[in-house]
Formats: sequence, structure tokens, C-alpha cells
Amino acid sequence: MVEEGARRRVVVEVCNARNLMPKDGQGTACAYAVVDFDGQRRRTATRPRDLNPQWGERLEFLVHTPGAMASETLELNVYNDKKAIAASGGGGGRKSGGTFLGKVKVAGASFAKQGDETLVYYPLEKRSVFSQIKGEIGLKIWFVDEPPPPAPLSTAAPAADEKADNAPSDKKDAADKESAAAAPAPAAEEKKPGAAPAEEKKPEEAAKPEDKKPDNNGKKKSPEKGKKDGEKPKDEAKPKDDNKKEIEAAAAAAAPASPSKAPPPSPSKMQLATAGVAGDLEIRPQTAAERSMAASGGGSASYDLVDRVPYLFVRLLKAKHHHQDGKQPLYAQLCIGAHTVRTRAAASAGEWDQVFAFHKASLTASSLEVTVHEEPKKPEKEGEPTPEDANLGFVSFDLQEVPKRSPPDSALAPQWYTLEGHAEDGAATCDVMLAVWVGTQVDEAFQEAWQSDSGGNLVHTRSKAYLSPKLWYLRLSVIQAQDLRLPSPPDGKAKQFGPAFPELYVKAQLGAQVFKTGRIALGSAAAGASNPSWNEDLLFVAAEPFDPFLTVAVEDVFSGHLVGQARVPLSSVHRRSDDRAEPPSRWLNLCGDEARPYAGRVHVRVCLEGGYHVLDEAANVASDVRAASKQLSKPPVGMLEVGIRGASNLVPMKIAKDGASGSTDAYVVLKYGPKWARTRTILDQFNPRWNEQYAWDVFDPCTVLSIAVFDNVRYKIADAADAGKLPKDARIGKLRIRLSTLDTNRVYVINYALTAVHPVGVRKMGELELAIRFTCPSWLTLMQAYGSPLLPRMHYVKPLGPAQQDVLRHTAMRIVSGRLARSEPPLGPEVVQYLLDTDTHTWSMRRSKANWFRVVGCLSHVATAVKWAHRVRTWEHSPTTVLVHMLLVAIVLCPEMILPTVCLYLFLVLLWRYRSRPREPTGMDPRLSHVDSVSPDELDEEFDGLPSGRPADVVRMRYDRLRAVAGRAQTLLGDVAAQGERIEALLSWRDPRATGVFAVVILLTALVLYAVPFKVLLLGMGFFYLRHPRFRGDMPSAGFNFFRRLPSLSDRVL
Repeated sequence: MVEEGARRRVVVEVCNARNLMPKDGQGTACAYAVVDFDGQRRRTATRPRDLNPQWGERLEFLVHTPGAMASETLELNVYNDKKAIAASGGGGGRKSGGTFLGKVKVAGASFAKQGDETLVYYPLEKRSVFSQIKGEIGLKIWFVDEPPPPAPLSTAAPAADEKADNAPSDKKDAADKESAAAAPAPAAEEKKPGAAPAEEKKPEEAAKPEDKKPDNNGKKKSPEKGKKDGEKPKDEAKPKDDNKKEIEAAAAAAAPASPSKAPPPSPSKMQLATAGVAGDLEIRPQTAAERSMAASGGGSASYDLVDRVPYLFVRLLKAKHHHQDGKQPLYAQLCIGAHTVRTRAAASAGEWDQVFAFHKASLTASSLEVTVHEEPKKPEKEGEPTPEDANLGFVSFDLQEVPKRSPPDSALAPQWYTLEGHAEDGAATCDVMLAVWVGTQVDEAFQEAWQSDSGGNLVHTRSKAYLSPKLWYLRLSVIQAQDLRLPSPPDGKAKQFGPAFPELYVKAQLGAQVFKTGRIALGSAAAGASNPSWNEDLLFVAAEPFDPFLTVAVEDVFSGHLVGQARVPLSSVHRRSDDRAEPPSRWLNLCGDEARPYAGRVHVRVCLEGGYHVLDEAANVASDVRAASKQLSKPPVGMLEVGIRGASNLVPMKIAKDGASGSTDAYVVLKYGPKWARTRTILDQFNPRWNEQYAWDVFDPCTVLSIAVFDNVRYKIADAADAGKLPKDARIGKLRIRLSTLDTNRVYVINYALTAVHPVGVRKMGELELAIRFTCPSWLTLMQAYGSPLLPRMHYVKPLGPAQQDVLRHTAMRIVSGRLARSEPPLGPEVVQYLLDTDTHTWSMRRSKANWFRVVGCLSHVATAVKWAHRVRTWEHSPTTVLVHMLLVAIVLCPEMILPTVCLYLFLVLLWRYRSRPREPTGMDPRLSHVDSVSPDELDEEFDGLPSGRPADVVRMRYDRLRAVAGRAQTLLGDVAAQGERIEALLSWRDPRATGVFAVVILLTALVLYAVPFKVLLLGMGFFYLRHPRFRGDMPSAGFNFFRRLPSLSDRVL
């Protein structure tokens, strides 16, 4: 948050560009950059004739509204300065105007704070489909918050205002200084007549009354640089008054801070951010928070995907005695039908400040009664009976007269009510301050209120939103060690039993993660004399806030003794976002025991990899693919809104001891990206209605939303002494929705079946009703996302191995599970692991069958085509075979029509199948998962952990079954290998006669292909293949028999 009155500046350091597109006709380019942000424009100097220009210039921008900076977009355009080409003589001096070299857009939400900035290379983007753009530009972007100026003295304020009013020339001078600071290097060069580009003259002509007006010194203001032909700068669309205000604001930013006059703010920036407008001409997508604020005008979400459920709200603030002698604690009791609830006991002032929400559909009475009680004094002597609580009176409300309220209305002000009854003389003894109204779940008081349908004030039944910790990859490169001093063995005789040279390795530990390098013998060639060299990379998963230290130790393999260790503070570790610059290396001094305070040193390179996305879920159901570094984040392409309406026909999860009844306390957990959402728990309902709505920003449409329903077991014994013995919440069901299957700007209201796999079997657990909407303001931006890489750049330039990535993914899962389990209320590890699919790598006969039949299903289309060709070949339907003959003649005579015909046929097939497209996003498929054909023993094996906890005979039986399945897979792999080895046998002369025959046939084929035209040969082969069955024998062909007789290597396998 920015302190009130403080100023914020955004600093853009344009470092360099690489591999730009030549635009001057001589293989070079004279590049300069123009940066636009928050209605302000700056440009760099021109670097003549350089495709890899180096600028190193810093451009500063004043942020008018710091709170709306996240919704702004910084745009950088790179141009080729033809003026410089004309001045240097290249191109004959006839060229005027600039050529577009590329652009970059950076979201304001990705700006780093001062001190955290890093050099990021952004690829230059095209302005249109036909632009020829390449290269990248390196930028450092950060913002600086300046403290507010000191408060002006009251006596000096009128004088300061008068001085400001009487000095208009000072403002103009400051504006001239600002325009001169915007382009310091090329200022003199730009003033040469006839050298300005053509498109840069257009904004000058359009702004004659403003820009060409001389100031007090007789100078003319330099016009701002425009963009390419036909593209007007943003400043042209502004009225003249706005231009004056911007110049004054820029002058105030450039001049020293004056205590008498603060920089004038822009009153429309927050309105533009709320409306989704980032600049004067650019409309950008709103974030989820902005959409919620714009929809409700303030603090709550729109809740347009769910039903507005009426609740009766009662807010009790405090009570007061009419007499001063009451010093005992007071409490209030609310009675409405079958509901009776009391507040906490407070002091004599009776300050409660509690809100109670009653589900209106469950109310069976027509009036609300609020009673205030006073706790009795404790008996002075032990054994005396405790007197009853004193009733100070009550106040009653007719529910038909209760006012209704819905946001964005202001909160209802509480009022004082005088209690009635229970006074001996009939006089009032106590007043209570409260407010009663009818609202909905959108009310801001609902989240923290006592709720009648979720157990009151129980923490474990509340709806909450969670955030996964930000994860980084920590790379430790172990290079070498020097000056190692090995510890002496405790027994001198042990030397003769050990190796001639001790073997050393480096062990690194971060939290619970421990990784080791390979072993290096101290006297080997890799170790040299006494300096072993490893050159290995160890990769860890680090979560913010980071662990304080990374421990690096060198150990001896044979003796097991520690040679020395060192600790690296993670606060000092270098962060990088790409692989273009190697992180700095460092020497770590190793500390040994007391006899060896210095045990040598080790050369390492440590960095936090911000260019990777740390996968904490299975890659096929990933919900977020953004890089860890904030500087690499892009604006969202849309917004996902999910309304959890309710569930129906849930099965009893808690069975009573007599077995005659049961209950279910259900809640829903949603996971998309780093944000988790948990609904409140509806107690003892088989058809709960939550009617809660959540929103997420979508950065990639090819991601998956995960939803799961659980039965809450923890809330009953949440206060147990041993938290490790808390029971796990039971699974009710799970479903996933891929966002790419959703139509944009459309609302889906669907009932999804909940199917759960349990060790005892598979059963339908009920149905979940959801309302889903995927909003995307720009269809072109959405289509561009399909052409971009799925993962960040570092995953492709320095990819991780499959085994290493799997280990890191499970480590990230454990970190996320542990962090969310420490929240309040905690999100149990069983919930997190169920949504992250931590058990996808475990063996399951059911999943193996499902994957096998998925492969068969993909190959079924090929099998169908082969069967159709066989039917045509055998003349089962003569008209079809005749038509195929005609098609073959047409293809052979007009081969140029093959690809157009195939493409047109595919288009017609797609057009025909459009009618039968899926109308709604599908959830989990029990048939595809093969849950209907699984045996109880296979299910029990699927839920068995590692190591197995089943009896030995059961494990032996399952092992034998696994051997039988693996034997069939082994045979299939052998048959596939045999076919490839037969092809290799044709060229290896392993069977001399077969290879000789093949050589002769190849020679004759070459002569025939040389003598006979290819079209005639192809036509003859097609007719021969489609010949009538009376001209075809019953036995396999000679070529097939020849291939089957070729030798394979299966006879040489032991």
C-alpha cells in the first residue's frame, strides 16, 4: 500500500536489443525505442547501424494513481530511424519516416519493487500479421515510492497559492525541462530541419495550436514522437485541456518537491481501471478483483451465477444498565422458532459486536425475541447453590416488518432499544443496541457471522480462500573443492582396510530435501592432486518465505565422516529469469570440527530459477503454467467464474451406531492456479445449497479447473489435544473441467455426477450443480495463446529430465500440502493430495486397463480404414470398388489435386461433425476409467500403500497376477522388435540368400521404374491390388512369405 500523499515513479531501463531485423537496405538498422506509460511518452537515443544496439538509458514516469498501476500497461515500440540514414548518406537522402521494428507490452502488475528488479529479455511482437519482426529487447522495470512531502504551514499556505498563481512562466519552464529530459541525447539532432520522419510530422501538424506555441524564451516545444504511418499516438486522442494537465503534472514530477503544492492527481484513472481501460485508446481485460468491484460497486462479488439466498441478520453491539450498580457480565439470547443462541458474556458495558445469520427458509416462527441476561455473582462460600441468571428484559421484532438490504447499500445503523418486562416497578432497567435486517449471502457481514446452517461460529466450517506458496527452483552448481583437510580416522589401523584414495561427494540440504553429487576419488584424474571437481547441478524446490539457509557439506564415502560444511543464506541468492547470464559463483569456506576450523573451500554457483514454472500437480491437469518470476508474467486473457449452487442425493457418510440413520456434512474445494477456494460446510444435509461464487484470472485457456466434494469430519474433534490423530475428511467425489472446452461469454448450469472409488467398491455419491462462465474480452488474444508455448522458455532451452521433474513435482506437492495444513482453518493434506493427484504414479490394474483401451481406441480408426480397404479389395460391394478405381485413375492423372481434395474432405467431415459436438463440458467418465469392470481385489490393491500392508499370501497372489500381465506385455514387445529386426536383416546379409534375392529385386525394380512412366506404374499397381477375387489366390503372397522368413534376433535371446 502507498502512503497517502506519497508519489510513485516507474523507472524503465532500456538496456539493449539483440538480433533486430535489418531495415535500412544495407543489412543494418538505426534503432531507437519509444516508451508509453500512464499517458506519458519517453524515447531513447538512436544507435546508428547496429543490429544489437546498447542503450543503457533510464526513463522515468510519474504514476498519477498508484492504486491503479496494476491495471496499466507499459508499451515499448522500437523503430528504425530513417533520419539517421539520410543524414549519413545511406539511401540517398530520399527516405523519410521510421520503420517499425517491434513492440513489447508489459503489464503493470509485473513491475518489481526497487531492489528486486532483474534484466528480462522480451521478444519483440508483431503489430500485424504481415509484419516482419524478429529479435528481443532487454529491460529492467521497477517502481519507487517516495515519502510524502512535509505538511505546509498554515500561515504560508495563502502566500504559496498566490505565488503559484502569479508564476505561470515557471510552469512552462518546468515543462520545457521535462520535455528536454525526455530525450537528452538526440535533442540537438532532432532539431535539424528536414530530418524528422514523415510520420513524426503528423502529430506536429495536428497539434499546431499547442505544440508550436512559443514560450517565454522564444523556443518551441519539441513535438512527441509518433508511431508508424497510420498509427496515431495516444496523445492525439486527448483534448487540449488534458494535454495541459499532463504537462503540468510532468513538470511537477521533474521539479523539486514543494510543500505548498502537491502534484495534481488524475481523477479518472481509478474509473478507467474499474471500467477495464488501461490507457486512452487501449482496452485491456479486467482482473477478477476489478470485475467484482465494477459489478457490485464496492466490496462484494456480483453473485449472478447463483441464487440469492435470504438470511435474517441480527447484529448485537452492546447493552447498558440504567442503574450504576450492575457490574456483572451480560449476555444476550436470541430465540426464533427452534433456534436459540446466545452471545458471549461481556463486561457490564455489554460490548459483544456479534452478527447472527439465520437461514430464512428454516425459520418456523414469525417473530424474533432478544433477551438480555446478567450472570449472577459467585457464592462467597463453597457449597452454596449458584443463583440463576437475572433476566433484564426482552425486545421482540415481527419478521414481516424487518427491512431488507442488499449491497451496495450501506450497512444498517444499529439503534438503541429499551427492554420490556421483568422490572418490579415496571420501569426499564436495560437498553440494548442492535440492528435487524434481511439480506443475502452477498452481505459483507455474512462471512464472519454466526451461521445457522453451518454450525454457528465453528472455524472448520467457514468458507475460505487459500493461496499456494510461491515456488521456485533453487539450482546449486557444485564446481570443485580446494585445500581439503580430511579428518583423521579414529583408528589408525582402519586405513589399510579402506580404499587407496578416499571418495568424496557433496551433500546439499534445504529443509527436508537432501541431494548428493557423484563420488570422486581424491587421487583420481578428475580430482587432480587434492582438488576434486564435480561440475554437477542439484535442483531443489524453495517456497516463499524461504528457509533461512542452504547447507552444503563435503563427506567421505568410506569413513562416513564430515569433511566440512558451509551455509548459504537464501536471502543473498541471485535470482535470474533466463539462461542468458550465468549467476555469479562464490567460494564457500568449509568448517570442520574443533581440530579443523578451516577444512577447505568449495566453489559453487547458486541461483533461484525464475524462468521455470514449478509443477505441483500432474502435467495433464495443470491449472497454471506461469513462470515463477513476476517480471515474466503476462496480462490475463480472461476470467473464470464458478458458482457452487448445490448438491443433491448425497449418500450418508457418517453412519449411526445402530445403522438406522446417517448424516453428511459436505463442503466443496476448488483449485485453479495458486488460488484454492473452500465453501462453508452445510451440516447434516443430503441436498445442501451453498450458492457461493468465486472468480479466477485466466492466463492460459488450455488449463484445468479441479473441484472435489468432501465430508467434514475434523470440525467435531478439532480441539483435540493431539492434532496428528485427527481423522481425515472423507472423499465424496471429484471432477475436472478443461477451460478450452468452454465457449466464451456463455453461462453453463450443469449437474455433474459424483463418482468415488473406495477400497470396497465404486459407487455414485450424488450430483453437484455448478454454474460456469469463461469470459474473454479479446478473441484475438485468446487465439494467440494457442500459438504460444505451453511452458515458459526455460523448460525448452534447459529442459529437466522426466525422472528429475517427477521428483521435484512430488516435492512441491509435499510443500504445498504442508503449508496449507498450517492455515486456519487448515486445508487437510488428504484434501490437497486428492486435488493434486499425488497417487497418479502408483500401480493400478484399473488405470492400466483404462490406458490400454485408450490406445486401442486411438488405433481403432486405423483398423477401420484397413477393414474398409479390405472390403473394397475383395469386391464385397462392387459399386464402391468401381468408384475407387475411378478415383485412382483421377488421382494418378491429376496428382496436383490430391492435397486439395484431402483438405476439402477433412473440412466437410468437420462440418458434418459440428452438429454432434459436445454442447456442455464433460466431467469424469466412469466408463473411460473402467470403474464398472474392476474387481474388489484390484481396488484393494490400488489403495494399498508402499510398502504393502496386506498378508503375505495376498501379496503373492497379486504378484503372480502382475507377472502374467507383464508376460503378455513382454511378448507383445518382442513381436514388435522382431518386425524391425527382419527389416534390418535385408541389409545385413545375415541370411545371404534372402539378401541376394532382395538385391536382385531392387535392381530389376530400378530398371522398371527407369523405363516405365511413373503414372503408368502407379496405375498398374493400383489395379493389381484391387483385382477381382477370381484372379487372386487363397494363400499369402510371395512378398509376405518372403518377409516372414527373414531372421530376427529372438533366437539369440537367452
